[in-house]
Amino acid sequence: MDEKYMQRCIQLALNGKGFVAPNPMVGAVIVYNDKIIGEGFHRQYGEAHAEVNAIASVADHSLLKHATLYVNLEPCSHHGKTPPCSELIISKGIPKVVVGCLDPFPEVSGRGIRMMQEAGIEVKVGVLENECRNLNKRFLTYIQQKRPYIILKWAQSADGFLDKNREIGTNEKPVRLSNDFTQMMVHRMRAEESAIIVGTRTALLDNPSLTTRFWSGKNPLRILIDKELNIPSNFHLLDGTVSTLIYTNEVAENKENIVYKTLDFEKDILPQIMNDLYERKIQSLIVEGGRVLLGSFIQLGLWDEACVETVSTLIKSGIPAPYLKPCTANPVPFTNIKCKLSNVQKCENSIVSRYENSLIN
Repeated sequence: MDEKYMQRCIQLALNGKGFVAPNPMVGAVIVYNDKIIGEGFHRQYGEAHAEVNAIASVADHSLLKHATLYVNLEPCSHHGKTPPCSELIISKGIPKVVVGCLDPFPEVSGRGIRMMQEAGIEVKVGVLENECRNLNKRFLTYIQQKRPYIILKWAQSADGFLDKNREIGTNEKPVRLSNDFTQMMVHRMRAEESAIIVGTRTALLDNPSLTTRFWSGKNPLRILIDKELNIPSNFHLLDGTVSTLIYTNEVAENKENIVYKTLDFEKDILPQIMNDLYERKIQSLIVEGGRVLLGSFIQLGLWDEACVETVSTLIKSGIPAPYLKPCTANPVPFTNIKCKLSNVQKCENSIVSRYENSLIN
């Protein structure tokens, strides 16, 4: 019975995907006599938490004193943008609370549980714990590893190429690998994640917009690595229509919706970027660059998930794609990365495979 209602919490929580970061996704259900009398989820960062919305949805508040509250993440115990949910639960006299997993903040983990227990509330922890942790893997990675959850994304031909060889300045179009459906999937992914990054070469060759034109949702923070500020001012990434962050070796003045951040390119820049994104509270990052940028992340083991679309097209020669070999062993150089194949989806003439970094997951 507990698992049934916790599964409903997870289902509700997913409604906040793409809207609540850097907060976690949380759903809450209130049950009286094996009947749901209230439910809610965290809808928007800075707004009411799931427990608050669930309690507010109950028509007869006298039933709360005989009900059980289910929530996939430990109720908060501190004052942030909203008051502590643990205090609200106590004040409403709810006698039992079932929690999926603890809050990952080391300094607060368990405090909400103890606060409720000391008030006489029966608390059960760990129902569908793995599922609840997986739901908020971005939040957990951000808190525990002090960096964004990193998703590598690329499309490749059946013979293992990202694109044909092209020269900057020739305006030669790339080989189109994604179909209309998978292109829509990519834009949905962009709407659900916090940021997306490309390198200078990709920007110069493709002049990408990195927006959600084919899906309804917010645009991610666009991130560009441009050491010498070589991207022309008329390119999409510099149009000022979407928040954009540019990492460079130069000094430049910020413009509307464009922020420049100077890095030390004499050192490895990816750790510097991770530190800066953590400070900016960027919870997830899509790496949609070319082979060099993807390879840099892979060689450092700096990734959590890879989304690889393989199409039936043959390119025969060009830019080789990174190769991911499903395995649970430790990874080796990035031409033969060993990881866990977690999901395969077939659509039209392409196969979308998702991998997880074995060292992390």
